[in-house]
Parts: sequence; C-alpha cells; structure tokens
Amino acid sequence: MSASSKTPIVFACGQLLDERCWEPQRAAFASQRSVFVSDHRSDDTIEAMAKRLLAAAPDQFLLMGHAMGGFIALEVMRQAPERVSALALLATLANADGPAQTERRMGYIKLVEEGRFEQVAEERIPMLLAPSRRSDPGLTDQIRAMAQDTGPEIFLRQQRAIMSRIDSRPSLGVITVPTLILWGDEDGITNRAQQQDLLDGISGSRLEVLHGCGHLSTLEAPGQVNALLSAWTDAL
Repeated sequence: MSASSKTPIVFACGQLLDERCWEPQRAAFASQRSVFVSDHRSDDTIEAMAKRLLAAAPDQFLLMGHAMGGFIALEVMRQAPERVSALALLATLANADGPAQTERRMGYIKLVEEGRFEQVAEERIPMLLAPSRRSDPGLTDQIRAMAQDTGPEIFLRQQRAIMSRIDSRPSLGVITVPTLILWGDEDGITNRAQQQDLLDGISGSRLEVLHGCGHLSTLEAPGQVNALLSAWTDAL
C-alpha cells in the first residue's frame, strides 16, 4: 500500500506544548502517511478545539492525542466518531478535574495575572519529566521554548478549556475503534488508576506502560513510543 493510500494521522497536542512535542512521531510516520497537527491554540473550550480539528482534518483519520490532546480526542469521539479509524491516547485521562487540580490551575492563572508566566513552565517541568530527565537540557529547553511560544494568552485559553471540560468516563463505552493507551509510570500528572479508567471504559483497548518515563513520553522515550505506535498502526 502506498503512503498516499494509507489513512492519515492527526496529532493533538497538550497544554503549553506545540507540534514539536510530536516531532519524533511526525518524522517517523511522514514517509508512510500524511500527518497533521490540530490547532489547540485558538479556542477556550475542549468542544471548540475538537470542532476545529474536525473542520481541518481529512474525512477519515487516525487520531493520536497527548495530555490535553487526549481530552480533545475524546471529544472528537463524541462529535464525529465515524471519522476516526483508530485512537491513541498518551499520558491523558478521562475524568474532569477534582478540587486539587482546580486549585493548582487557579495558582497558574494567578501567576500569569501577576506577570510571572515563565514560572508556570518552571513549576511544570518536574511534573512533565521523569526524575532522571529533569536535568536534561535538551528536554527542559524544549519545554521552555514551547511554553514561551505558546504565551500567556493562549495558556489562559487552554486553562479555561481544561477546567471546564466534562467527565468523559460515561461516554467511553461508545468508542468502538481500536484504541491504544500509552502511559509512563513516572508521569507526574496522570496516574495508573486513570489509565485503568480508560482501559475499562473502552472495549478492546490496550494499555502499554513505559517504564521510567514521565508525562512527556513523545520526547522522553521517542524510540519506544514510535515502535509501539508503528506496530499498532501496522496491525490495523
């Protein structure tokens, strides 16, 4: 099968991140399939982000969502499940925020309002990376660059979207496409129980655990992630 005849891939990014968080995967798949990165910078609700993704996406596509991109992906599955051939969810979760998460996000908003946006990225680095990678300048510089290019206004839109998202767990059962869940066991934002929610809720889904990897698995462990995604897409 030629690359042009294979189902395209749409990548959805996490908060404060951009297309660079998917660069190893885009490079790996670009010779095989058309690849697209959705716009997650223009809207302040997950529903609107999903609608924008669908408006720009091919008629049929594989959907890969990381972190907030997973929230968008789950909303796409509510809005237009017939458009998605298969789903990959990386370092994400289905439940809405609880009080602790809301309090943390309000703290970020306060930092931005006080003109201390740069501190947001500094506070998130320990949550995004496994302990062994937190002093890796290649990774920390990338995180800072993506945050800087996102900027405070877009960040606040993304925060509002995340804080207002619905609990996706009740709708997981309607997802019938092949679904791969990837999670690093040193993720500082999502936990194993939340991955179990996805696994239990989506019939036939499969969970792969990346040992020694944090939240930013696409950049922390690109070789492992690419191998798992490639094997999965080849089997579809």
